[in-house]
Amino acid sequence: MSLIPFLLAAGLLAITPGPGLAYVVARTVSGGRAEGLASCLGTSLGGLVHVLASSLGLSLIIAESAMAFNLLKYIGAAYLVYLGVRILRSKETQVTVSSIPSQGSRRALIEGVVVETLNVKTALFFLAFLPQFVSREEPLVAQFVLLGCVCVALNTLVDIFAVFAAHRLMKSDIARTARAKLMNRLSGGTMIGIGAFLALARREI
Repeated sequence: MSLIPFLLAAGLLAITPGPGLAYVVARTVSGGRAEGLASCLGTSLGGLVHVLASSLGLSLIIAESAMAFNLLKYIGAAYLVYLGVRILRSKETQVTVSSIPSQGSRRALIEGVVVETLNVKTALFFLAFLPQFVSREEPLVAQFVLLGCVCVALNTLVDIFAVFAAHRLMKSDIARTARAKLMNRLSGGTMIGIGAFLALARREI
């Protein structure tokens, strides 16, 4: 299992603004820190649902044949490159805070679980990203669960930081736009680089 490259890649991708970050910030703005933290817990639990589902499904596919394993890796690498190109071509990262009425921490927790569980992009990302860093010589389910949980933990830490810094982050529209453009370039370039490197890396036969 390629743990160090995985940590570097997952860490860079975790700090990229996205819908999950926008959701917890919106919850914080509307309902305060407690509601924002509850939404962070909800999205992390929803992320774990994807981790378990992808771990079981991918393990079954990879166990069938080495060819399926390699094909899955190439498809995943291509998908990461596609995501990177799409991000770089977008004008700015959409991290807008929509109007969400305050409904309490419990409701924020439940909605966070539902929002993340039903997020198809999260499922696709795990399917593309996790197989790049596992080895068929080691227990597959354990590897997928470990890597998936690390991804969820990193994303949750970033979300929690965003909750505490929400008001400051949204203070200046000019600064926010500049940060969004910078994160676009960083995220897009990172995904393209990771995808290209993994596509060219030596595959198992």
